[in-house]
Amino acid sequence: MQIDLRTVSITPLRQTYNHIADYLGADKAASRYVEATMGVQGTTNFHYRPTWDPEREMFDERRTAIKMKDWYVLKDPRQYYYGSYTQARARMQETAEADFDFVESRGLADSYDDSARRAALDFYIPLRHVAWGGNLNNGYQSAYGYGTAITQASLYASMDQLGVAQYLTRLGLLMGNESELEAGKHAWMNAPAWQPLRKYVEDSFVVKDWFENFVAQNMALDGLLFRLAYKEVDKHLNERAGPTVSMLTRFPAEWFPETSKWVDAVVKATAAESAENKVLLEKWYAHWVARAQEALAPVAQLALGEEAGEALARVRAQLDARMAKAGLAV
Repeated sequence: MQIDLRTVSITPLRQTYNHIADYLGADKAASRYVEATMGVQGTTNFHYRPTWDPEREMFDERRTAIKMKDWYVLKDPRQYYYGSYTQARARMQETAEADFDFVESRGLADSYDDSARRAALDFYIPLRHVAWGGNLNNGYQSAYGYGTAITQASLYASMDQLGVAQYLTRLGLLMGNESELEAGKHAWMNAPAWQPLRKYVEDSFVVKDWFENFVAQNMALDGLLFRLAYKEVDKHLNERAGPTVSMLTRFPAEWFPETSKWVDAVVKATAAESAENKVLLEKWYAHWVARAQEALAPVAQLALGEEAGEALARVRAQLDARMAKAGLAV
């Protein structure tokens, strides 16, 4: 018996799926992100219209005043699909857990300056409720938005905001006890300094246009709040009592600049689509960023005292520069 071994070169008939080839061309291999994103939005076979909104389909581009020829241009520069997103967050969580373990094992929370501890708890614990609002708003954008490119990224941001709330909860438990969580809730519901921010968050819940909701939450509020909380206030506490709080807030501090890359990419692509989009984004941004700055002023005063005005002005200037770079006239 004779066996002949031969090498056969097999050329694939196509490099990717048909609906991906419509975007890339048939001869180009797609990344995992592209395969999980492009062409996934449901567009046909909607048998019933929503009873709460019978004028529109279940997934409908008309739920925002923003107009796009192709919603898939709002791609995430981080290239997050579910697999890459969970891997990235697992690495961040490992680092955050190590920080919490270090603070607890070395007794750093117990030896932290009492007055600085009080200032940190009074400022950071009510922010759990702001993060919960961010969870709801990004969930709304994911549910009512159009195009998987933006809706899946909004869903990830929604889960991340829940993670921020959880880490702030753990900060309260480590530097205090369960009573600090109740005190933070009471401050959020009743303390005068927190009511303008609470009103901002609750007003954002009833913004029906999901893209305007994106502006109110991800551009205006987060753009000011995260730099205020995890740069300005963090620096203030560091100088006062050391880096313990910085270690316990590493997750939100590192999450914000990473997520800002996605927010800026969405703004840039949307503004570049048309003059009408650009004007609308500028109008929404001007309205919501002014409201956010006003709402954060008494909270900044609570944490920074007489330095609050300058700190908030720096944060606003940095955000305006970001939006200008993304193509808005601010």
